[in-house]
Amino acid sequence: MKDGEPCTSRGVSTVLEGVTPRPRTKGSMAWRFLPYELYTIMRYLQYDTIQKMGLGHFDSWAAAFGETVTAIELSPEGTGYRAKTRFARFFNLPELISLFKESADIQTADMLHLPVPEAEYINEVLKPSPEQEDLVSTFADRAEMVRAGAVEPREDNMLKITNDGRKCALDQRLINDMLPDYPDSKVNRCVKNAFDIWQETAQNRSTQLIFCDLSTPKNDGSFNVYDDVREKLVAKGIPREEIAFIHEAGTEAKKAELFAKVRSGKVRILLGSTPKLGAGTNIQDRLIALHHLDCPWKPADLEQQEGRILRQGNQNKKVKIFRYVTENTFDAYMWVRHEVA
Repeated sequence: MKDGEPCTSRGVSTVLEGVTPRPRTKGSMAWRFLPYELYTIMRYLQYDTIQKMGLGHFDSWAAAFGETVTAIELSPEGTGYRAKTRFARFFNLPELISLFKESADIQTADMLHLPVPEAEYINEVLKPSPEQEDLVSTFADRAEMVRAGAVEPREDNMLKITNDGRKCALDQRLINDMLPDYPDSKVNRCVKNAFDIWQETAQNRSTQLIFCDLSTPKNDGSFNVYDDVREKLVAKGIPREEIAFIHEAGTEAKKAELFAKVRSGKVRILLGSTPKLGAGTNIQDRLIALHHLDCPWKPADLEQQEGRILRQGNQNKKVKIFRYVTENTFDAYMWVRHEVA
């Protein structure tokens, strides 16, 4: 098979299952695919069609269906604003939908009227500590040096800066474990909220999920958010056996055992990351609250996280979803990118 040749050209049919498009608004048909994602799917499934229409190259397809938008947004280092042009929305949408539906059957939750819980979204916006403010200032200086070409990419680059920015926004001790535990940090607010809900729902043994993609447990003695959260919850009075990490279930058998404990309420607080606790995890039975300790890079990851609680089979009619944001840090940039802050 030649490079770029579709598999359908050799008589092999392609079926894609489990794609989760995200409606931009309730009842919307404007699915939240990124433009290149939709183009790639169409190229797999409708190669001959888009070739005949002269849309085989991405530039041609983008010119027909995509629109760039220039807007003022927060800079990644979180210290100012900048004008940024992004491939941000579709146009000629009726034609695009009609074309795509020749090979796709799309059913969103709104169309199916699935019996899922009603979500109350709670944004916990927290002030940064003095140490976090100082760190953000250094990120801005580093970013200026990178943009000016004053530093070798191997020494510093925007990827390193944004990674440090995410760590700083989550907990300053991830940058320097000698820094103090700021009392009004995201981690401490999450611990407070999780403990309050644990107390309030003791009779029903309701469960909670805490998602954190950064600072996962490494078992090497270094500081990490997972152990910090668990130790603080235990200190407040939650039995240690009721708190678990998905990372502790290293085999499929152990995962199945852990998930059964969550569904039964034996484990009432489960911490995990999107890759390990995202798609395909069915533990919704008693879930009453979900906590976003950090913001994932991709909107699809955010959708998968919330799909663990907003799911058929949840016994609770109303649930809470907490989003934790540290002001004037990389958090703001991340949430604005997802248009949910």
